[in-house]
Amino acid sequence: MSTGERLPLVLASASPRRIELLARIGVIPDRVAPTDIDETPRRDELPRQLAERLSAAKAVAAVQPDALVLAADTVVGVGRRILGKPADEAEAARFLNFLSGRRHQVHTGVVLRRPDGHVSKRLVTTVLAFQRLTDQQIAAYVASGEWRGKAGGYALQGSAEMFVRFLSGSHSNVVGLPLFETAQLLRGCGWLKP
Repeated sequence: MSTGERLPLVLASASPRRIELLARIGVIPDRVAPTDIDETPRRDELPRQLAERLSAAKAVAAVQPDALVLAADTVVGVGRRILGKPADEAEAARFLNFLSGRRHQVHTGVVLRRPDGHVSKRLVTTVLAFQRLTDQQIAAYVASGEWRGKAGGYALQGSAEMFVRFLSGSHSNVVGLPLFETAQLLRGCGWLKP
């Protein structure tokens, strides 16, 4: 892709979902530079605070001269509790049992860092509620493997969407990148034209 007058855009994530979501709005990163940062929540850190901190840390870790860096981090929370990426099938099943019949929040921090160090950021929260899940539904979903590498142990872009009885907010946020807010950030620095 020719960048013309624009600075190169670096995506600080190897997530195929984020790359696919950006493509929906005509954004193709010039480079993908995944970061390797410690994502362990701090003591008493709330889910939304974790999403903000990790997205900012990824933007710093991926800094490249003469390029814009777009970073994001998605965190699933139930109240103060953070549901990360399940380590195994047993933990994925525990997460789904915990989410069964409950409302939860998906928070994504999005950060755009310019070469001069200027940072623009957004925090987007979507509220969802799952239906009450049966043991059979949980077992079948865990067996599908869709939960692997997914915050909260599910992928809304997959078959878990059939469990959602309520969603308020950005659908793309739950998939991994809130497109409206991301487009605003890119327009704000002149990278994305209206």
